[in-house]
Amino acid sequence: MFCPTSIPATASHQLRAALKRKGWTMQETPSEIRLIKPGAASDIAKVEEVLGGSEEGDFEPAEPPEAAFTLEYQLRDFLAANLEAVKVKDKRLRLYVDSTGRDGIEFPTAVGPIDILALDQNGDFIVFELKRANSPDRAVGQLARYMGWVQQTIGREHKVSGVIVAKTISQNLRYAVSVVPSVSLFEYQVEFHLRPVHGIAPY
Repeated sequence: MFCPTSIPATASHQLRAALKRKGWTMQETPSEIRLIKPGAASDIAKVEEVLGGSEEGDFEPAEPPEAAFTLEYQLRDFLAANLEAVKVKDKRLRLYVDSTGRDGIEFPTAVGPIDILALDQNGDFIVFELKRANSPDRAVGQLARYMGWVQQTIGREHKVSGVIVAKTISQNLRYAVSVVPSVSLFEYQVEFHLRPVHGIAPY
């Protein structure tokens, strides 16, 4: 088994593609991508069968997988495109745009890029930290760093609040945010519907 999480993104992608051509399989978790060499997957399956039991009826049908964003940038771009439909503390939002025309998507700062920087209807700043899957409690420290930068620079005359968006908000994160009233938590849910399109009606 090989975990390419510490390799730069471009090299990691090329490595995974090359290994998959050699018969390796890939398993992705919220925190890592695992590449399993040929033959190892069947060994894992045998172990799972032994641990889980092999009698007929032992296994219940798997729940259908819940829809989620595969990559953080997909969540970021979707939220940015639909920001005006989002409310934080009953206030509508819009994307921040600075004096040079730079918008608030991956907004550059001295402490790292902010996923989304927005303004509410009062002109106060909202800093978004996005996690495509589970959100660890250390996200609070990361968000606080961005909020502090905004407060000390472009947001000196305004309130600065923070928002953490994730597929699942952990209990640890709920405890951490319970003492930070300027930070809100949101879990996202993806819904996808297919609507049948009928043929052309006869004249």
